[in-house]
Amino acid sequence: MQKHNFSAGPSILPRVAVEATAQAVLNFNDSGLSIMEVSHRGKEFEPVMNEARALVKELLSVPDGYSVVFLGGGASMQFCMAPFNLLEKKAAYLNTGTWASKALKEAKGFGEVIEVASSKDANFSYIPKNYTVPADVDYFHITTNNTIFGTQMKDDPKVDTVLVSDMSSDIFSRPVDISRYGLIYAGAQKNLSCAGVTMVIVKEAILGKVSRHIPAMLDYRVHIENDSMYNTPPVLPIYTALQTLKWIQSIGGVEVMQKINQTKAALLYEEIDRNKIFKGTAATEDRSLMNICFVMADDYKDLENDFLKFAQSKGMTGIKGHRSVGGFRASTYNAMPIESVQALVDCMKEFESKK
Repeated sequence: MQKHNFSAGPSILPRVAVEATAQAVLNFNDSGLSIMEVSHRGKEFEPVMNEARALVKELLSVPDGYSVVFLGGGASMQFCMAPFNLLEKKAAYLNTGTWASKALKEAKGFGEVIEVASSKDANFSYIPKNYTVPADVDYFHITTNNTIFGTQMKDDPKVDTVLVSDMSSDIFSRPVDISRYGLIYAGAQKNLSCAGVTMVIVKEAILGKVSRHIPAMLDYRVHIENDSMYNTPPVLPIYTALQTLKWIQSIGGVEVMQKINQTKAALLYEEIDRNKIFKGTAATEDRSLMNICFVMADDYKDLENDFLKFAQSKGMTGIKGHRSVGGFRASTYNAMPIESVQALVDCMKEFESKK
């Protein structure tokens, strides 16, 4: 039976990236060695790092004055690394979910933190609007996509301070105006690679402004100066990231990727809205293209476990919703084929027909 992987992360990867990585584990570039065995500073691996960084810049049209680095520690490490490098006195945060809340909490250890707005009052089911970012903050932090609650910011904010963003779950899913951001970070295990590496895009001019000592491993400047090789980088996830970036390039880039994602999401949201058994949980205007959350309609709440078992019997995996929301979550990241989304829609229709 074919499996349809709707997991929120670690999540589905392009098949070509998985197969290329599997081959590299056995024999990297006909070297007779595994990619897990070659030196990260050797002639075999250095081109991988260089090409991966170059492709990030190409696909996202990264302007001059920005550096791309690959780091360990996951996006959660960036919750402290960003304020370590940027927060001198005060920072502003938009609280749109669990990961935004964690980033905000971590930053409080480095200075004053202002929560400019929050959607916690409605279980993070919408993106706050009409908030004001104070002019005297060192930076403003946002989380563009919220995996647990299924909301997404669709535009790049324009603010009069350094804009910092966690784009872990929607990076490369749409065009981004990088020039509006000072710092973007993204854990790889959604749209880029397997877990173990984090991609960072940083404007070099914003660094070196804080008075505190920054340990070398947490200093963006150190990693920039050493081409992401200050210490041994996570070579395997970086290789997988390169294969994923090549795949995105091969289909036409992020502009084409966005259109595909919009088509996939529309297909599933239309069924959620049509089907009498289900209902969406996120505000319509803020619905995520990456994580589609839905629950049983009020009259059918007792059928939740029945549908989960039915969907699993049809090959749907990873659709159980986060405990904060309940119900179901279908993550339709870049690598998710539209055929799998259609299979889930067909599954929902079939379940409805039996009730």
